[in-house]
Amino acid sequence: MQRQRIIIITGLSGSGKSTAIKALEDAGFFCVDNLPVVLLPKFLELRTGQYPEVSDLALVMDIREKGFISNYAEVLEPLRQKGYEFEIIFLEASGEELLRRYSETRRHHPLAGGERSLVEGIRAEREQLGDLRRMADRVVDTSHYNVHELRDIVSGHALKATHTDRVEVHVMSFGFKYGIPYEADLVVDVRFLANPHFVPELKDLDGTSPEVCAFVKSPDEARTFLKKYTELLGFLIPLYQKEGKSYLTIAVGCTGGRHRSVVVAEEFFGYLKSKTDRTNLTHRDIELS
Repeated sequence: MQRQRIIIITGLSGSGKSTAIKALEDAGFFCVDNLPVVLLPKFLELRTGQYPEVSDLALVMDIREKGFISNYAEVLEPLRQKGYEFEIIFLEASGEELLRRYSETRRHHPLAGGERSLVEGIRAEREQLGDLRRMADRVVDTSHYNVHELRDIVSGHALKATHTDRVEVHVMSFGFKYGIPYEADLVVDVRFLANPHFVPELKDLDGTSPEVCAFVKSPDEARTFLKKYTELLGFLIPLYQKEGKSYLTIAVGCTGGRHRSVVVAEEFFGYLKSKTDRTNLTHRDIELS
C-alpha cells in the first residue's frame, strides 16, 4: 500500500478545530470535516483507488457525530493493522476560555441543552474524550493562542517531513500567574533572575527589547545559567530523539511572562535553531502583563 499521511484533528468543541483543518488545507492536504468514523475505512479505500498518487489526508472527527465515542477505537485499530498510519492531534482549551468563546459566537455546544448547562456540557465532553486524549500523538492547549498562532502551529506540524527521526521542539515563554502550559514537557523557572518589572525605564518594555535583554543577561549568574542550560538541552534532545519522541515543548516561566521568560526563551530558541530547523517559538503571555 502506498504510504500517505493521515492526520485526524479531534478534541473539545470550541478549541479551534476549524482553524486547524483550514491550515492543513492550505498546506496541501485533502480535508474532510465531521466525517463519521464508521465511514473511514470505506473512505480510505475509495480515496486510494480513485487517486493513484494518494494525497495526504486531514480529517476532523469529534463528538458532533453521535457514535464517535463508542466507535473510534474499533475502527482505527483494524486500519492500523492493515498498515494505515494515523497522527491524532487533540485540541483543547480551559473551561473559562471555552465559555468565553461560546459566549462570543453564540454557537450551540453539542452536549449542552435541555437540562444540561453549557458548563456541564463542556465538562461532560472533556470526560468522554479522556481516553482519546491519552492516545493522541499531540495535545495542543489553544487557550492562549489566537487564530494566526494556531494556524502556524498546525502548519508547522504539517510541513514536517513525512519520514523523519528528528524531534520537533517548541519553545514557549509564559507567566506562572496565568498557569503552567498543559503541553509542557520541560518547565524552566527563571524567577530567580533580576526582574526588569521593578526598573521604571524597563517596566513597560518586554523581553524582545535590547534594553530588557541586556538587563536580564548581564549578571554573572544569568550568563552561567544560560550556558549550562543550553548545554543540557544539547545533551537531552538527542536522547529524546533516540527514544522516538516526536515533539518536545520547553516552557520557560517567570511571574508575568513578559520580561525574563521571554529573554530566556529567545536565547533557547536561537541556540536550538542552530541545531535543527524543526524549532518554533511562542510568547504566550507577553501581552497580558
